[in-house]
Amino acid sequence: MAGCEQITVGYKWPGLSPWKEIEPRYAYKFSKEKGRRAKSVRVVLGALIIKEKKNLTDEETILEIQENPYLQYFLGFESYQEDPIFEASLMVYFRKRLGSEIIVEVNELIAK
Repeated sequence: MAGCEQITVGYKWPGLSPWKEIEPRYAYKFSKEKGRRAKSVRVVLGALIIKEKKNLTDEETILEIQENPYLQYFLGFESYQEDPIFEASLMVYFRKRLGSEIIVEVNELIAK
């Protein structure tokens, strides 16, 4: 049954997820001139959704995404990535950056 859940998450959710609507709210928090390029909201929010739906730790989430092409598709990757997409420790920063306001907005957009 785990395969069915993966396919559902990978193929059903991208059309329901409001990536484009949330990206500007997330992107404004980053400088365009300084530092590394930020991960897209699709990768950040998608990883957090995977973590919660599958009840995983941050480390388990990164490993699950690394091993599963369906989950990588869900996050917007066009081809399979063998390496981890980011360090598990970044999940803490993602949760802080998104904040409860954006999470509530995502829930409302999905509910529409």
